[in-house]
Amino acid sequence: MAELHWMAAYELADLIRRRELKPSELMTATLARIEALNPKLNAFCALRADAALAEARALDERVARGADPGPLAGLPLGVKDLADVAGMATTYGSTPFKDHIAARDSIEVARLKAAGAIVVGKTNTPEFGHMAFTRNLLHGVTRNPWNLERTPGGSSGGSSAAIAAGMTPLATGSDWGGSIRIPACYVGAFGLKTTQGRIPLDARLGMQQWVDFAVVGPITRTVRDAALYLDATAGYDPADPSSLPHPGISYAATLERMPKRLRVGFHPDFGRPIEPEVRAAAARAAAVFRELGHELTVLDEPVIETCHAWRAIGSFQSLADLEAHFAGREDQFGRAFIASVKAAAKITARDYGAAFRVRAQFNEWMRDIFARFDLLLTPTVPTEAFAASGPPPKVIDGRELEDVMQALTFTYPFNFSGHPAASVRAGLGANGLPAGLQIVAERHRDDLVMQAAYSYERARPWNRDWPRL
Repeated sequence: MAELHWMAAYELADLIRRRELKPSELMTATLARIEALNPKLNAFCALRADAALAEARALDERVARGADPGPLAGLPLGVKDLADVAGMATTYGSTPFKDHIAARDSIEVARLKAAGAIVVGKTNTPEFGHMAFTRNLLHGVTRNPWNLERTPGGSSGGSSAAIAAGMTPLATGSDWGGSIRIPACYVGAFGLKTTQGRIPLDARLGMQQWVDFAVVGPITRTVRDAALYLDATAGYDPADPSSLPHPGISYAATLERMPKRLRVGFHPDFGRPIEPEVRAAAARAAAVFRELGHELTVLDEPVIETCHAWRAIGSFQSLADLEAHFAGREDQFGRAFIASVKAAAKITARDYGAAFRVRAQFNEWMRDIFARFDLLLTPTVPTEAFAASGPPPKVIDGRELEDVMQALTFTYPFNFSGHPAASVRAGLGANGLPAGLQIVAERHRDDLVMQAAYSYERARPWNRDWPRL
């Protein structure tokens, strides 16, 4: 049997269903792997080792009696520390919330557990997920398994590091401006940002979120693993009035049904700076779709900049969400974090309206894109992983960035627009660090994004090559 820690989630689940592997054996190996590697990586900020092992042993007994262990049959699950796990602290990577114990599971976690997954612990995140690298005052810096001096990205950096290091086969993420796709790219994993509402969201700190940028979803080592995850979590929940009805399909069952002769557009740079090696890797990856028989067109048209509008809309909600928690405790929050949130107090109705007009303009561009193409491809991030403690680069390929968000120029536009998008590994650069290709489809075509990613994965399998720590 291959090393358990590098096996795909679907392979491990099949072994458990066939009674060739006990859930407790997998959990024991998982906990040993975490114990060995977490001191180097700081991927996990909290564990429930004894409880997870007890749940795995109880599942051993049920499987032995012939019970169905579920599609996620005893798979160890890492949960990003922005989501609730009953009885564990949801700290949001923030010191004032270090003792904020969750009374119940988030909707997503509850569904994953109902499908058979077992929560092993919480993965690290920057404070309230506000950065593209993973560092906070409470739990410290998380490091990239490919190079410990580099970041695994953010804000789902603990989850991406856990996946790339073979700590767990499944991990949750969330994505407000790239926080699943950026860390997936930086560690060479698969990360899926679904259509908004595909997986229901919980209210945070008692407030219903009104800005529709955020989604939750998987970071995995294979596309099929993510399809199993989505099958377990998709569908309406009354706690989230914006959640979508179940699509009526199994994403795992439709992976091999990709249509023939798709029209595919590839935009290599959006007219903004990108590292030459990253651009070249993405171009080679995009060319695979031509090899697969699709019509590939390289685009050079200008793309409207959305970062200021994205920031204005999102930061105003963050201020409404968190301002009450700052009183008397400002010194306990990260200075850059609290400054960025409080800056939203200067936003006016005129600013908010201007931001939504930019959103309308970008939507028109996307309407035109999907009138001409079935898929849009871009690089995932314009750089390789930067320093573990940050900050993001201010200069790319000799060009100074007009805004720090241009270091993430390909991800946040699709939170702004609501289109599903995924990151697949495009290759390894000269420094041995992964680069990514982003696959985008029309809203609600999460199935097509996953079919395209799966087709690419079979043509250029990446899940055989992981860092050896």
